[in-house]
Amino acid sequence: MWTYNKMLQYPINIKCTDPKLAKVIISQYGGPDGELAASLRYLSQRFGMPDQKAKAILNDVGTEELAHLEMVGTIVHQLTKNATIEQIQEAGLDAYYTDHGVDVYPQSAAGVPFTAAYIAAKGDPIANLQEDLAADGATMMAQQLKKIIK
Repeated sequence: MWTYNKMLQYPINIKCTDPKLAKVIISQYGGPDGELAASLRYLSQRFGMPDQKAKAILNDVGTEELAHLEMVGTIVHQLTKNATIEQIQEAGLDAYYTDHGVDVYPQSAAGVPFTAAYIAAKGDPIANLQEDLAADGATMMAQQLKKIIK
């Protein structure tokens, strides 16, 4: 169970419009290695962990990734908030804007919508952790979990 604090983990206050930058950053929201994939990856893989400590770590990390998702979405929103139609078109976001308006939609920078195919839940804790490392980079969390599982 979660408790939601109605504030960002870190404040974000972008004052300049930059849809070109938003187009790149959107991948961190809904791309293959973005925060949505990361949160679902950890929250799904926790069920296959061999003990409660490992499950708790993945639950904590998955929850943290949801906080990152909220921050990245805020960044994208603030970068596009006051963009003109010309800026939207120049950034190559006209099709995105046509379909989603000012909402933040989970997709990659290339415009590919988020898919659950981005995440792996293999039923094997070591395989899962290898996939986590590949997607998230070498993190202390994955290294700690490997020690627990061995």
